[in-house]
Formats: sequence, C-alpha cells, structure tokens
Amino acid sequence: MLFTRPHPPATTGNDTPPLPDIAALERLARRPIAFIFAYVLRHKFQHAVVIGAVMLAVGFSVSSQYALKHLVDTLMAHRIAAVWWAFGLLAGVIAADNLTWRLAGWVASYVFVAVTGDVRRDLFAHLTGHAPSFFAERQPGTLAGRITATANAIFTVENLFSWNVMPPCLAVVLAICFLASVDPVMALVLATISGSLAALLIRLASRGTALHHRYAAEAAAVDGELVDVINNISLVRAFGAFGREQARFRRRIGAEMKARGESLRYLERLRLLHAATTALLTAGILAWGILLWQRGAASAGDMVLVSTLGFIILHGTRDLAVALVDMVQHIARLSEALSTLLLPHELRDAADAQKLAVPRGLVEFRDVSFAYPGGQTVLKNFNLRIEPGSRLGLVGRSGSGKTTVLTLLQRFRDIDGGDILIDGQSIADLAQESLHRAIAVVPQDVLMFHRSVRENIRYGRPDATDQEVRAAAEAAGCDDFIMQLTDGYDTVVGDRGTKLSGGQRQRIAIARAFLCNAPVLLLDEATSALDSEAEQAVQDALMRLMIGRTVIAVAHRLSTLKDFDRIVVMQSGQIVQDGSPIELEQSPGLYRELLRRQALQLVDVAA
Repeated sequence: MLFTRPHPPATTGNDTPPLPDIAALERLARRPIAFIFAYVLRHKFQHAVVIGAVMLAVGFSVSSQYALKHLVDTLMAHRIAAVWWAFGLLAGVIAADNLTWRLAGWVASYVFVAVTGDVRRDLFAHLTGHAPSFFAERQPGTLAGRITATANAIFTVENLFSWNVMPPCLAVVLAICFLASVDPVMALVLATISGSLAALLIRLASRGTALHHRYAAEAAAVDGELVDVINNISLVRAFGAFGREQARFRRRIGAEMKARGESLRYLERLRLLHAATTALLTAGILAWGILLWQRGAASAGDMVLVSTLGFIILHGTRDLAVALVDMVQHIARLSEALSTLLLPHELRDAADAQKLAVPRGLVEFRDVSFAYPGGQTVLKNFNLRIEPGSRLGLVGRSGSGKTTVLTLLQRFRDIDGGDILIDGQSIADLAQESLHRAIAVVPQDVLMFHRSVRENIRYGRPDATDQEVRAAAEAAGCDDFIMQLTDGYDTVVGDRGTKLSGGQRQRIAIARAFLCNAPVLLLDEATSALDSEAEQAVQDALMRLMIGRTVIAVAHRLSTLKDFDRIVVMQSGQIVQDGSPIELEQSPGLYRELLRRQALQLVDVAA
C-alpha cells in the first residue's frame, strides 16, 4: 500500500492503521496534486464508484434534455401512441439522474472522510519524527493548524472536483455532442471557444498562486499566535499585558484579512471575466438556433434542445470557473502547508538500525565533537566513560556543555564527529525508540499531558497494570498526595500539569521513570526549582530511583551530588576535573570554587 510500511507487533488487540512511508511523504512535499492522488489510490475502489456514479449522473442529466426534445417533437407531430413512451423515457432518465447522484454522495461521505483521517494520521506521524530543535524554532499552534488545514483543503478539493469540476466538464462536453446533432458547425465553434476560455482561466488562476500562498501563511500565523498566547496566559496576566496582546493580535488579524481579501478579489476578477464571456456565448448560441429554425433547419424540439443545452453550457462553464479558481486557492494553501510540515527529518534511523541488546548501562563518549548550527563549537574531542550502575554528576558554569551532553546521549541532535555508545553499541546505529526506552529522564521542567495522573505515570510503559502504576507511585513517594486529589489516579492534571505543585510534578516524573525501569537515568537540574521541603521529598525519591541504575545528573546545587560516586567538572566543553566529591573538595580547582560560592550564597540568605 502506498505510503505505508508494516507496523511492529501490536501490544493490544486493536486494529492500528499502517505507519506512513516517511520518505514517500517527503518526496511529495512540493507536489500537492500528486500528494492528493496518492491518498485517492489508498481507496481506489470507493473513489472509482464515486467518479463512475457522477459520470452516469451527468450523462443522465444532459440526456434528459434530449429526452425532453424527443417528447416535444412527439407532441408536435401528434403521435399519440408514442407520447407515453417519450414521457416514460424522460421520467426514467430523471429518476436515474437523481439516484446516481445520491449513490455518489453516499459513498463519498465515507471515502472523503477516510482520506482526511489518513492525511492527519500520516502528517502527525511525520511531524512527531522531527528533532526537538524543529519544534523549538516553530509555534506549535501553527504546526497543529497546518495539519488541520491540510486535511480540510484535501476534503474541499475532493468535493470541488467531484461536485463542481468534473460534472460541468462532462456536461459541457456532452452538451456540445448533442448540439452536433442540430448543427455540427455550431458544436465545433462552441467547443473551440469553451476550450480556449477554460485554458485562459486556468492560466490566469495560476498567476494568483503567490496571493493564495500568502493568505495561507497568514492564516497559519494567526493560529500559532492564538495558541502561543493561550499557553502563556498566566504570563500575560502577571504583567498586565492584555491590551498589548490584543493590539498585537489585531495587527495579525489585519494582515490575515488583507491577504485573504486580495486572494478573494483576484478570484472574483476571474469570475467576472468568465460571467461576461459565457453570457455573450449563450446569447450567440440561442440566436444561431433561431436562425436555423427560421430557415427550417431546426425543429421546435431542436430549439428546446439548443436552449436547454445553452443554459447547461452557461451554468456549467460558470460553475467550472468558480470551482477551478477555488481549487487553485485550496491547492495553494495545501502546498504551503505541505512544504512546512514535510521538511526532511534531521534525525533518521539507519537503514539497518538495531534494537539495543540487553542494556546494562555502560555509557561512553569517544572523541565527540559538536557545534550547534551557526554557533560555536560546544564539545571538541570529548571523552567520558561511565560504568554500569555508577552515579556521575556533571557540574560547571552555565554554557559549559553539561546539558548538551545529555541532549547528545538521547540523540536529540547528531554529533559532528566521534561516537557515543551504550553497552558498546553506537547510538547512531540504534533505532531511536529502542535508545529512548533504555533511558529515563527526570528534567527540571516536567512535561505532562492534559490527561489523568494514571496516564501520565504510565506514559513510558503503556502496558503497565494499575497495580504497577501504583507501586511506582509509592516508590516515588507520591501515592499519598495522589489519593487526596479529587479523583485520585483518575484526576486530570490540567494543561502541562498546572493543577499540581512543582514538587508533585517532579515526583510523578520520578514515578514515570520507576515504571520505565530503564538502565540509564538522566537527571537535569531535577530539584533546582523546588523549595527546601519539596526538594527533600524529591531527593528521597530520587535516591530510591537511582539504585541499580547508571545515573548522569546535571546539578546546580552541589549538595545533591555529595553521595555520588564521581563528579565531572566541565568548562568550555572540556573536562577540567574528574573524581569523587571528597577528592574534588580537597583539591584546588573549579569545583572547590563553586562550592565556596554556594556556601557564601547560603550565608547571605541566612543573614
């Protein structure tokens, strides 16, 4: 199946849609028509039914005009015996016309919706495969808005094509064919003029692509601005910035309205051109028919046929022009969204990526070099070996490279040189999911979903039982306060865990790490933002969590590292000191200087 690859073995009995072929998606980033067609092929039988039913419906609709001509000619010739046959033919064609439209609409209500679901699932899968740096440089609301806009644009394009583009095209072609039975020259002239008009409209419509792109970008920016402000509403309130934010949003809305207006007015100019041309064209057809009737070359039924087909051509080309220019706008919006969402992934699994085999927790950095894009080198020929089950603290001044070490170990960025290994296996050769399952993280700023406490703890191991979740919470020292919440473990924690205190969020993060049972544990300033009482509770939970694991901790408060096996002091991306806490405390150097400064700060606070 196009765009798909097999799923790994399922952990539940639910049917799961196939995963997208990321490379195939990226190849279509700037080919919106091919992108749509790829999803149409996923449901080719249902789309074939829709298209076939629409073609039949249009055929019956136009043929009803010929059946009407036949009835009029029969009545004018006073052929009484044949009148009811002519009536039956007309009634049958009209009934078939309506029923085939309904068949097309019924099937489309399933398949067009299915396509939007496929698109959103695949775009979400691709989006979540980006490196953290991708999201750091973009507004989440803009990205979310573009996924929805892409699915809506494809739904609209499918509807426009099925109900507003294909029917008038077929109707005009069939109408011209029926007119050929009255006068071949009239049909030829009409076909030439209609074809030229359609080509001109398509050409002019394509020239407005830049306007439609600009509107799409401004609309996405409005979505991003909304989410950004809502996510930071406490900050807005704290600084009394409602007026400023409203003014900023008004400016953003103004830019979007201006871009949208320019896009719509360009489309209206095209529609005006088409309306004037088709009005003259229809009048010319009717006048031509009257001249034929005056010369006796056309019957009364022929005049009815010419009149009705003339209106079909008028309305058909008008509807076609409106639909075509609308499709151009939606395809332009689709193109803009795809070019943003389907950027190539920076971090990719190797073609032969392996799972981490029986991890023990041996971590090694070998001659690692790394620099952030456009920035100075952070690490150069960096070497570090951490034995399984040992506890290592990383300390140093801000900007020394401590957090970068944790970032690179999780492969949130690729290194420029050297190698990082876990249990002798290079992380570049590992499947990223396998790598991340071997590493548990307790950060300073705990990330939580707007879901229940139970779901947040279980996030690292979704197959864990309720008993295992509660055991992890008890080990992390958070069972007591969870049971005091309104709905206990089923309490929804709010956006980013805002219903919980900082210490409570930290202990839930520790419970999550307990449940993961990963051999490597990373602590990134896990207690630096807490008060003394909360810090002690979290520190006790961390001590239980660290047992039997390889621990790498970045800490600002050096007192939290006093029971560690080893401390590495970093400066400008290099290791300047390495030893046990007691050894470094007794040796001159940066570590002792940092200890002295913290001691002085505590004295000042006490005073």
